[in-house]
Amino acid sequence: MKKISIYEIALCALFIALIAVGAFIKIPTPLVPITFQYTMVMLAGMLLGPKLGAFSAFAYMAIGLMGVPIFTAGGGPSYVLKPSFGYIIGFVFAAFVVGLISHKKENPSYKRLVVSGFTGLLVCYIFGMVYCMLMMDLYLHSPMPFSKAIVSLFLIFLPGDGILTVIFAYVAKRVKPQIDKMKSK
Repeated sequence: MKKISIYEIALCALFIALIAVGAFIKIPTPLVPITFQYTMVMLAGMLLGPKLGAFSAFAYMAIGLMGVPIFTAGGGPSYVLKPSFGYIIGFVFAAFVVGLISHKKENPSYKRLVVSGFTGLLVCYIFGMVYCMLMMDLYLHSPMPFSKAIVSLFLIFLPGDGILTVIFAYVAKRVKPQIDKMKSK
C-alpha cells in the first residue's frame, strides 16, 4: 500500500476548499445559475487521480454533512433530505471516473481530459437525477416524470457545465505537469 505524502494531503485539502468555494461562485444565466462545484470536482479527478480526487470529494461531502455550511444551501445531516443531494454523492463517483480516465496515460491529451470531464459530468448527472426523482417520489410525495427530470435536472445545466468542462480540461492540461513534477520531489 502506497503511503500518501504530505504534498498529496495538502492537495486534497486544497481541493476540498476549492469544491466548497466553487459552490458559492455563481454565474447568473437566464434559466439557472452555473456554479463551479463540479468544475472543481473534475479538476480534482484530473489532477489528483481517481483515489485522491474521490477522497477530496468525499471529504467535502462529509464536512458538509457534519454541519459546516459548505454546500450551496448550507450543511448538516438533514441535507440528505434535499432532492439535490444526489449531485453531491455523484461528485465522489465523478471524481473517481474522471481520475481513472485521465490517469490511464501518464501525460493525458487534451481530448482525453475533455472526454473524462464529460464522462464524469454524466456520472454526476445520473446520481443527481436518480436521487432527486427518488426524493421527490418517496419523501416529498410529488413524483417527477422522467421527461421533466431530463429537462430540468440535466439538459438545463449541460450547456454551462459543458463550457466549463472544455475550459477547465485545458487548465488541467497546463497544470498537471507542474503537480506531477512536485509529486516526484
